Amino acid sequence: MAPITTSREEFDEIPTVVGIFSAFGLVFTVSLFAWICCQRKSSKSNKTPPYKFVHVLKGVDIYPENLSSKKKFGADDKNEVKNKPAVPKNSLHLDLEKRDLNGNFPKTNLKASSPSDLESVTPKLFSEGEKEAVSPDSLKSSASLTSEEKQEKLGTLFFSLEYNFEKKAFVVNIKEARGLPAMDEQSMTSDPYIKMTILPEKKHKVKTRVLRKTLDPAFDETFTFYGILYTQIQELALHFTILSFDRFSRDDIIGEVLIPLAGIELSDGKMLMNREIIKRNVRKSSGRGELLISLCYQSTTNTLTVVVLKARHLPKSDVSGLSDPYVKVNLYHAKKRISKKKTHVKKCTPNAVFNELFVFDIPCEGLEEISVEFLVLDSERGSRNEVIGRLVLGATAEGTGGEHWKEICDYPRRQIAKWHMLCDG
Repeated sequence: MAPITTSREEFDEIPTVVGIFSAFGLVFTVSLFAWICCQRKSSKSNKTPPYKFVHVLKGVDIYPENLSSKKKFGADDKNEVKNKPAVPKNSLHLDLEKRDLNGNFPKTNLKASSPSDLESVTPKLFSEGEKEAVSPDSLKSSASLTSEEKQEKLGTLFFSLEYNFEKKAFVVNIKEARGLPAMDEQSMTSDPYIKMTILPEKKHKVKTRVLRKTLDPAFDETFTFYGILYTQIQELALHFTILSFDRFSRDDIIGEVLIPLAGIELSDGKMLMNREIIKRNVRKSSGRGELLISLCYQSTTNTLTVVVLKARHLPKSDVSGLSDPYVKVNLYHAKKRISKKKTHVKKCTPNAVFNELFVFDIPCEGLEEISVEFLVLDSERGSRNEVIGRLVLGATAEGTGGEHWKEICDYPRRQIAKWHMLCDG
C-alpha cells in the first residue's frame, strides 16, 4: 500500500484560507451589528411617547372626545381623523391640546407685561376681537372680612375667565398669586400650588403644578371645560384652594377664594379678576363636631375593644357641600403606633352612623402606656384626604378623653360609651 503524502505547500495554504474567511466573517459581523444599532436608534427617536403628564383630575375626562387616539399622544396633526364626534353637552372635559409632551402649558401672550397691568382697573385688549374687562366685584374691598382676617395677609390670587361660544367651553386661566405667607419656617418660603373646583359639582376638580420656593408663583395655566352651556354659567361658582406642598406630611393649606359666577358677564370676552386670599374655615362652624366612642378593656385576654358608633355636627370640609367622613383609628404604645384600622366612608352627611368594631391586642400589661387616636377625615378621590377633627384617648389625655380612659381601666370587661368633642387635626 502506497503511503499518502502531503506537500508542505498545501499545509501552508490552509491557515491563509482560514484567515481570509475569518476576516470576511469579522467584517460581516461588525457591519451587521452597526446596522442593527442604527435601526434601533432611528426607531427610538421616532417613537411616540407612551403617555403625557397631566394634572391630577377627579371625575373629568383627560382628553376631549373630539381628539383621535394619535392626537392624544402628541402625534402629528396630519394624522388626526377628519370626522370628529361631537362632544356631549352633559360632560366636562379638559382641553390639553396646548400642552407640550411634559404636560406643561406653553407661555401665552395673554399675560400682562408688567405687574401694573394686572392691578389696573381699566379694561384692556389682549388681542384683536378679545375684550378683557375687570369684574366690578373685584373692585370691591373685602369689607366682609373681619379685623382679624385683615391683619393676617394671605396674598392675592389673579385669574381670568372666558367663555368660548364656538366650542361651548368655559375657560379658566390661573395666572399668578402674590404675597403668599411662608409656610416653611426654616427656608421662610413656600412650595405653592392651587386646586380649583367647579361648584356645585364637587367631583370636578383640577390643580396646577407645584412651584418650588416662591411666595409669588406665576402659574399661567389654562383649564378648558367643554359641555358647559353659557346659560349654566350663572349657576356655577369657582372654589380655589391655595396650598403649599410638603413632602413629609400633609400639605399646608394657605387659604381659599370663592367666586360665585352669578352676575358675571362673559359675553364681551375675557375678564381679568383678582381676589384676596382668605383663611380657610372662616365659613365653617366653630366646632369640629362630636364622636361617640365605646371602649372595653379585657384584662384576661389583654385586648382593647373599640367601637366607633356615631359622629354628629361635622363641619363642611369646603364650601362645596357636605363631607364624606370616615374614621381612622390608631393604637399607640409609648408614643409609637403599633396598629391602625379605619371605618367605611359615609357619603355626604354631617351626622354619620358607623357602628364598626375593632379589637386591638395590647402588647403590655395594663393601659398606662397605651393611647388611641381617632382621626375623622373627609374622603376625596384623587387627592389627599383632609382631616376634619381629631380625638385622643389615653392616660395623659385631657378632658373627656382622660376621664373615659380612667373609667375603662377602673371597670374592665365593661363596655363604656361617651361623646367626645373633636379638636383641630
